[in-house]
Amino acid sequence: NGGTLFLDEVGDMSLRVQTKVLRALQEGEIEKVGDNRTVKVDVRVIAATNKDLEQEVSAGRFREDLYYRLNVVPIVSPPLRSHPEDVELLAGAFLKAYCAENDLPQKTFEPRVMELLGRYPWPGNVRELRNQVERMIIMSPGRTIRLEDVGPELRAGKAPGGTPAPAAAAPDASPGSASAAVDLGDLTIQEAKKRFEETLILQALERNDWNITKAADELGLERTNLHKKIKQYGLAKKE
Repeated sequence: NGGTLFLDEVGDMSLRVQTKVLRALQEGEIEKVGDNRTVKVDVRVIAATNKDLEQEVSAGRFREDLYYRLNVVPIVSPPLRSHPEDVELLAGAFLKAYCAENDLPQKTFEPRVMELLGRYPWPGNVRELRNQVERMIIMSPGRTIRLEDVGPELRAGKAPGGTPAPAAAAPDASPGSASAAVDLGDLTIQEAKKRFEETLILQALERNDWNITKAADELGLERTNLHKKIKQYGLAKKE
């Protein structure tokens, strides 16, 4: 009471529990286990989930009223694959931390290993990257982590469960294609940025079959912002 309550994986709650949580949020009242008295509480609630709650609501697995009650200030954490430029920074930080934690001499990554880490889709996000770096530290006998120290799933481009990495799109030079190369020509910096952003947004939309929620999550944008950019660039789904 008077503090912050973090509810993790709210998308996994049963409908019965959702009803109780909704009442507590709306009324600011709870009943302790084994007690029949109602207690007033004042807390800030932070809820997290890795599920698309809008889809869960449509499927009848998540209460719509609870969704809107929780969705006051949404904070979208984009998947690691949408910002691969951070992989090198994160891997380096984990490498330094684990070497110090295990009292090992500081190790470095072979350039080929870093290239491999940058291409991998990381379905398990930062947690998977952290675990893979720890494994490489354990498996590498020398001061340099080499390609042979990398797990087989990374070398094969597959997740631990056997899920293959998404295949690269075949080149397509047709106008408006998401995989078409961006011809920068004599554009200014601002024009080039806009052209690149337009192509990036179109690629995300086509990869997700124009599911706005999924594309926005992948791009790290709010749905409303993505709608504005679609309108700004005049993007439309191909028939």
